[in-house]
Amino acid sequence: MNIDLTNKNALVGAATGGIGAGIATELARCGANVTLMSRNEDKLRNSLAALPVVNENQKHQYLVADFSDFVSFKTIISKYFQSNSVDILVNNTNGPEAGSALEKRVEDFQTAFDLLFKTVFETTALALPSMIEKKWGRIINVSSLSVKEPIPNLVLSNSTRSAVVAWSKSLSNEVAQHQITINNVLTGYFDTERIQKLIAVESEQKNISKEEILKVRENKIPMKRLGKPEEYGHLVAFLSSDYASYLTGASIPLDGGLANIY
Repeated sequence: MNIDLTNKNALVGAATGGIGAGIATELARCGANVTLMSRNEDKLRNSLAALPVVNENQKHQYLVADFSDFVSFKTIISKYFQSNSVDILVNNTNGPEAGSALEKRVEDFQTAFDLLFKTVFETTALALPSMIEKKWGRIINVSSLSVKEPIPNLVLSNSTRSAVVAWSKSLSNEVAQHQITINNVLTGYFDTERIQKLIAVESEQKNISKEEILKVRENKIPMKRLGKPEEYGHLVAFLSSDYASYLTGASIPLDGGLANIY
């Protein structure tokens, strides 16, 4: 199977590290023109320079945008779509703060909703008109296993990501007639900066070493290891291709078998 995304324009959120970087690299390797989106311009410059270029017409760029500031984000993303269109949209953001249901306030949930839902909604709404006109589009939402089974101490992520999955399923049914697919990837444990931060928080709360906590997480996974960002990129490249043209409205676990034990 040869995935060829030549002449396709892709926009990838949170693309300077971890899962986002793995996705962006694989889409570029398959020939897509990739726009990296993140808040740190220095990291964006470095990530842009590292992206593969596999044909002479391939062009990559970056967009500086902070998902945690929705007012600013809305202005920036609206301006981007005034002069750009995308064929492949990967909705991926940094996650909200860890914490339990009892310790979070309604304001915390509003902040998480702005970060995880409103940014995804706004970007998707702006991407859809050109996709509808072309009768072709791929939207992939980077989500979490928490929509199947809430993860302890991640109440903000658990709640808001479930809302995104429900919304995107509804939307996928409405845009399917235009040959646009929308799918969610339910992320398990991947070797990223995000999981290292979560492990550090848990280590401090429980007074257990980070190494022990990592080992416990790995032992829960049938494959006994964390996922690699490039493995995530492989799935997203497939979902972005014509091979996945009849797959929509799905929520696909990518977790080394972890979801199967819930």
